[in-house]
Amino acid sequence: MKEMSHDQRRSAFRTLYLMLRQGLPLERETAFFILASALDVMMTWYLLMHGGSDDRTWFVESNPIPRYFLYSWGFDALVYFKFAIVAVVAVICQIIARSKLEVARRVLNFATIVVTGVVIYSIVLMVRHT
Repeated sequence: MKEMSHDQRRSAFRTLYLMLRQGLPLERETAFFILASALDVMMTWYLLMHGGSDDRTWFVESNPIPRYFLYSWGFDALVYFKFAIVAVVAVICQIIARSKLEVARRVLNFATIVVTGVVIYSIVLMVRHT
């Protein structure tokens, strides 16, 4: 096994720079996932802040983990939590894509479809209660 001195090893920043310079795999799929997630945050905000047209209709965050962030630290914490999850999924898919591109593409497309389903459900709720 060939040993390398410290001077011959690439730094983590240099490796990251070279990866980003060549372009990331799945850029389009990642962009769609981020867009769907941003729409999810916007629909969540709209439903929580504006509710329905009558005074009796109001919406709550039904997922217990985001609800914890929302009620403990406010809407900003909910947004940070949701986009932290988006970042984790995107980074995991980029790591998978380095060895198995098609698997990463399927995971990212599945995540986009799931989030888009949540956005569509939110739109249906908004239309039904407006």
